Amino acid sequence: MKKYIYILAITTVSLLISSCGSDDKKVVADNTAPIAVKINNASANNNSPFLAVSGKIQSVNSADLSTRMMGFVSKIYVNVGDKVKKGQLLVSINNADLQAKRAQVAASITEATAAFNNAQKDYKRFKNLFTNNSASQKELDDITAHYEMTKARLEAANQMKNEVNAQFAYSNITAPFSGVITGKTVKIGDMANPGQPLISLESPGNFEVIAMVPETEISQIKNNVEVDVLVKSINKALKGKVSEVSSSAKHTGGQYLVKITLNKSDANILSGMFATVQFPVDKNSTTELVLIPTEAIITKGQLSGVYTVSQSNTALLRWLRLGRTYGDQVEVLSGLSVNESYILSAEGKLYNGVKVTIQ
Repeated sequence: MKKYIYILAITTVSLLISSCGSDDKKVVADNTAPIAVKINNASANNNSPFLAVSGKIQSVNSADLSTRMMGFVSKIYVNVGDKVKKGQLLVSINNADLQAKRAQVAASITEATAAFNNAQKDYKRFKNLFTNNSASQKELDDITAHYEMTKARLEAANQMKNEVNAQFAYSNITAPFSGVITGKTVKIGDMANPGQPLISLESPGNFEVIAMVPETEISQIKNNVEVDVLVKSINKALKGKVSEVSSSAKHTGGQYLVKITLNKSDANILSGMFATVQFPVDKNSTTELVLIPTEAIITKGQLSGVYTVSQSNTALLRWLRLGRTYGDQVEVLSGLSVNESYILSAEGKLYNGVKVTIQ
């Protein structure tokens, strides 16, 4: 009886083992199904068609408005995003002291005008008397000097009036050109100080890119050269023209400032967007430039690499050291040689050791 029980138990265990073994084999077979991939060879380029550098978009007409006088902000007439016209009042600063000074100047002008009119009458009278030999030369000289002094006092009072009126212009901040309010750094009641930015204004529609070019390449950048500007945030490629090339890197750490005026476009461009500027250059180098498409790059944290195909037809991740970007291609400094193959695209998820089949 015991023999039958042992035989039955052994039979059951062996059935379970064979069942599990068949399932494992099925899973392994599914996991090792090869992934169809497309490969490409790293290309070499001795003459780079363009130089790509990073830049930032800004408005051609932009201004940070401030004042030359100190006072409390009494009124703000605009908000960020408002459209304004040239000459429109934006901010008012308390000007009670200026009003008092203007009243004093007005009184001085009245006094100086009265003194000048009286001196002018005396001058004309003594001039006629002197002509008729009824007044001496000393009397004429004295009245002439008095006349000239009153005339100078009146002129000084009028110039003081012009000075006060000029100061009033700084108590009422107006728009120097038509545009859009992009910033407001004060509130009603704040103290406005001389030189402190109060309102930021930009004129929409006209944009430029500020780019920094390394010293090794700046000699090839020329004015009025057509360039391509790639704005990644809106996925647009724009056209522009070099408008300024700085000849000094004294305050920019070895980088030379270059301005590119963008052509008119319907793209939704905003100030502050980052862009990549592609300058056409003529680089004759004996060193081969290894380029691969950016779509083939795998990034993990700070590391970048590509998948290659091993001799056993499995995917193998290889880390790279990358250089500059040239449009949709990137320079490989190390990790991949010219004409060496890499996986361009795959019909499944790639990882180290997975079997692949080349299409």
